[in-house]
Amino acid sequence: MLTFEDIRRNPVFRTLIEKSNAYLRARGYTEHGMRHVTYVANTTAMILRELGYSERMVELGLITGYLHDVGNMHNRKHHGITGASIVYTELRMLGMDLEEICTITTAIANHEEEIGHAVTPMTAALIIADKSDAHRTRVHKKGEIGSSIHRRVNLAILDSKLSVDRASRTITFEIEFDQQSCQIMDYFEIYLRRMEMCKEAAELLGTRFRLVINGLELLGHLQDGLEPPLTGVS
Repeated sequence: MLTFEDIRRNPVFRTLIEKSNAYLRARGYTEHGMRHVTYVANTTAMILRELGYSERMVELGLITGYLHDVGNMHNRKHHGITGASIVYTELRMLGMDLEEICTITTAIANHEEEIGHAVTPMTAALIIADKSDAHRTRVHKKGEIGSSIHRRVNLAILDSKLSVDRASRTITFEIEFDQQSCQIMDYFEIYLRRMEMCKEAAELLGTRFRLVINGLELLGHLQDGLEPPLTGVS
């Protein structure tokens, strides 16, 4: 039975992750390398563990999060589907159980906001983990290619934290945002669809998703599909 350590030590997967990050860096995107995939792996597993899923499911969550972005090696567009195809082939060659491969690759194919949907618990956990990795440390060094609004917004995120309360069935994403350097509405220009996707994912897991920025809960506005008001947050 393949474990996360087997996958993590595999040089093929490490190369795929490094090449994917190199492609995105050349395109001006934020960091998608070992730091990002390790965060997503650990967070996907944490969500599943806190919500009472089996230890094997948690292990598969680690693997899914670690491999979710390898499709970026070829192109950003539809990288979820590309990545799922790559991972399916590699895991089959390693002799992994087909049911487990399907659990992993369905999640990978559905984690991006352009075409993805939270159709399984693994998919839902991966979506929330991936979209919660927002922080100034993901911005590459000054002078590299990149969208000014993406750079500005990510640099303004001073701290972020995702937590799961099993008793109250809530998943909370807290952000400390520097409103002196960036307008809060710039954050929503980039992240509104991602936060809506997290809400939908949380619902599939039987939980409620809370977005809290600088101590203010903004979930109600996201539930209505509306942009949050400026009052008190910008």
